[in-house]
Amino acid sequence: MISSRSVNLTTERLVLRRWRTGDRQPFAALNADARVMEYFPRVLSQEESDALANRIGEHFDRHGFGLWAVEIPGVVDFAGFVGLAIPRFVAPFTPCVEIGWRLATGCWGHGYATEAARAALAFGFVELGLREIVSFTVPQNLRSRRVMEKIGMTYDPAGDFDHPAVGTRHVLYRVARSG
Repeated sequence: MISSRSVNLTTERLVLRRWRTGDRQPFAALNADARVMEYFPRVLSQEESDALANRIGEHFDRHGFGLWAVEIPGVVDFAGFVGLAIPRFVAPFTPCVEIGWRLATGCWGHGYATEAARAALAFGFVELGLREIVSFTVPQNLRSRRVMEKIGMTYDPAGDFDHPAVGTRHVLYRVARSG
């Protein structure tokens, strides 16, 4: 297993790193933003946001990878998260590894999610040796679907499912390791 201490990724403009205590406040603000949480059942309270941050940390400790905090050096210390996670629910395509992201609205439209997601995919395929990575969202979330397509994922209409944790229909995207 990959050491959780060694899992930091760097791109041309970004640092994907383990979370710090100081990330919790901007993470709570992000999770309380109605625009960021538009396709989720509701915004999160500080306590719910902290619980999610705890689960993200536990995932790193257990698996050696997870949803990295995104830092944009010289711009913002915490822009949100991008990374890989093992879903905690059962669906026809699980067990699997999912790629996901959530960035503050001020960081939208700059290509950060795509840039960070490409680094996370590379890590999953090269370092973890994964054969496939999936992603999913509600059909209306065109911004996330566009990122999925930009990073080479393909929509799998046969994989659409009712997400058991949020109770809404989701579309499924997949990408397989090349070679």
